[in-house]
Amino acid sequence: MKAYHLNSHAGAGHLVRADVSKPEPANGEVRVRVEAVSLNYRDLLILDRAGQNEVNGRVPLSDGAGIVDAIGAEVAQWKIGDRVAASFFRDWISGPFKSSYVASSLGGNATDGMLTEYVVLPASALVPVPPHLSSVEAATLPCAGVTAWHGLVTRGGLSKRGTLLVQGTGGVALFGLQFAAALGARAIVISSSDEKLARARTLGGSILINYRNTPDWDIAVMKATSGEGASHILELGGPGTYDRSLRSVASGGKIIQIGVLTGFGPKPDLARLQWENADIIGVTVGSVEHFSAMNRFLTEHAIHPIVDRIYDFEDVPEAYAHLRSGSHFGKVVVTL
Repeated sequence: MKAYHLNSHAGAGHLVRADVSKPEPANGEVRVRVEAVSLNYRDLLILDRAGQNEVNGRVPLSDGAGIVDAIGAEVAQWKIGDRVAASFFRDWISGPFKSSYVASSLGGNATDGMLTEYVVLPASALVPVPPHLSSVEAATLPCAGVTAWHGLVTRGGLSKRGTLLVQGTGGVALFGLQFAAALGARAIVISSSDEKLARARTLGGSILINYRNTPDWDIAVMKATSGEGASHILELGGPGTYDRSLRSVASGGKIIQIGVLTGFGPKPDLARLQWENADIIGVTVGSVEHFSAMNRFLTEHAIHPIVDRIYDFEDVPEAYAHLRSGSHFGKVVVTL
């Protein structure tokens, strides 16, 4: 079979496509013929670290969907031909998060990912694909979809009484926007592109702010909400947006912290959280249980993920480059 590997000697792209042996499932394992994978911002960070020992040679990408192709002994819940997607954390099945689960993140430091024609995984790490979704659409779910669901719904309790602020129009942001629309919540979207804001309106965005034209978007948020602010904020921007998020959160509101991937320079002023009785919820994707609950919601509301562009398996470097450009609206997918 063919698979991509991270390689420090592969030039600027750091990706090598190679012929490798097809894996065989052991007891409790399932082999999946991968039909589609999707990229996340995390994958760019890992690609840029390809020269480091812990990721050199690793099969990248956490997100993928396909068809059950072979089944090991003692597997009862799957049959050949089932359509499945892999959970981001192979070992986080249910219950609270544990730091030991980090090593099981697909395509990370210690565990191979999904950018391969066949993958073997524990039967417990798979979820059924919602029947109304294609494999291309299902491949967008494991990281971005589950992150938005876990943060906003499972732990954030977003409801029709809420007001959600999403930053940008990437994968997590648009899943959050779609969940908010299905729940009946009001949604605020900030972006640097009027074209993307117009597309966000069709998905349920009701308050649209171009932050290039309105750099003080936190003031605009408070004005648009009659001084109340947003009950839920998907904090995706990190140091460049955090202080404004703090100034935009409503009393008793929740900041779902996802995008702080590097250290701060000046520290954000967290005092407002105390005075407004607000919370910060730190989220790193979610469990198989979260994934399954989200899929039931997607099915109930007939939600289709937003796919920006689809690339062939031979064009993976171009898919990475497109994601890095930041011009995408929704998810970047590769088909196998």
